[in-house]
Amino acid sequence: MNWQLMADAFPRLLAGVPLTLQLVALAEILGLVLATGTALARLSGNRVLERVSRAYVFVFRGTPLLVQIFLIYYGLGQFPAIRESVLWPILREPYWCAVIALMLNTGAYTSEIIRGGIQSVPHGQVEAARACGMGRWLTFRRIVAPVAIRQALPAYGNEVILMVKASSLASTITLLEVTGIARRIIAQSYAVFEVFIVAGAIYLVINFTLAALVRLAEQRLTPWVRA
Repeated sequence: MNWQLMADAFPRLLAGVPLTLQLVALAEILGLVLATGTALARLSGNRVLERVSRAYVFVFRGTPLLVQIFLIYYGLGQFPAIRESVLWPILREPYWCAVIALMLNTGAYTSEIIRGGIQSVPHGQVEAARACGMGRWLTFRRIVAPVAIRQALPAYGNEVILMVKASSLASTITLLEVTGIARRIIAQSYAVFEVFIVAGAIYLVINFTLAALVRLAEQRLTPWVRA
């Protein structure tokens, strides 16, 4: 094992961390908004909204993320209507194509997490809130949302960690995040084992930090556990 090469590769790989975090942060923020709307559409009782949201979740949960990235980056550019539209300056950039693909993918998974969290709220609590005179929105804000967030938090934490690992697929469309830089170093040095060990260690540290933050959030939302 070439320790010197690993030491030299570490700062170069570390330079890709900001891009990795940018991709994950943007995808998670936009995906959370999309997921919330999708989950509420699934629970709205409107048959059209329910079918549309169900189809979206089915497609993006049922197909590989790599295929989704390729379809968005390579596939959409084949249509003249898209190349001539106002969306083309965005869709021709690999960065935004990666963000859109990650957002759509995590939005589909997160919507099911949110829907499960909302449905896990005991019906008795909702009935008690309504008996106290709370309206639908006030009941959701004070009763349903806090309980649903606490119930969904562990699963959502896992989804964020999965997105960090999935962001490595952005290297397939020329983005130089951690994995993209690792592939470039390997092409120059042929040291696959050493470079990927360092890259894996960087991902491990990122995910360890995220897992610790999720545990801290769980403790903050469960004061009886802290007691």
